[in-house]
Amino acid sequence: MKTHLTKPALWLSPILLTLAACSQGAATTVPADEAVAGISAAADSAPEPVAAVSQLPRMVVHKTPWCGCCGGWVERMQEAGFQVETHDMEDLGPVKERLGVPYAKGSCHTAEIGGYVVEGHVPAEDIKRLLQEKPDAVGLVLPGMPIGSPGMESPDGRQQPFTVELVRRDGTTEPFSSH
Repeated sequence: MKTHLTKPALWLSPILLTLAACSQGAATTVPADEAVAGISAAADSAPEPVAAVSQLPRMVVHKTPWCGCCGGWVERMQEAGFQVETHDMEDLGPVKERLGVPYAKGSCHTAEIGGYVVEGHVPAEDIKRLLQEKPDAVGLVLPGMPIGSPGMESPDGRQQPFTVELVRRDGTTEPFSSH
């Protein structure tokens, strides 16, 4: 069932309770010219064949300035070879609405890459797979902020199981990958 956001304040309410976890550290905005220092071993050891790093489109991340886990996710994307441009903003609701993030599938940051939306702490290998397979879809979502997902790593190594979902053009979602 396709659900559209009509009131940003109502859309944000399901995730406001989880945003306290974002205050774990100060967010950093990385200038575009410093976005990628090189290709990491993580990108080289991806389980699926992926596009060469030089072929990866630039990722634009919309996040709040105070969210530490968003900064952690951006760092993981850079480590995986993505060039990342960040935009700090107070209200992400209009961005999520414009990009078609389904109601109740939100997280603390929203990215745009290769004509797709990537919502939340989606692992780099899933984004690379999306870009390689090029499905007729809006993009990927990982609702909430699962412990152990990129940017939400736990000091003791704990990880909650989570499922990244593919958002179809009609607004429905289906499992894309499980971690």
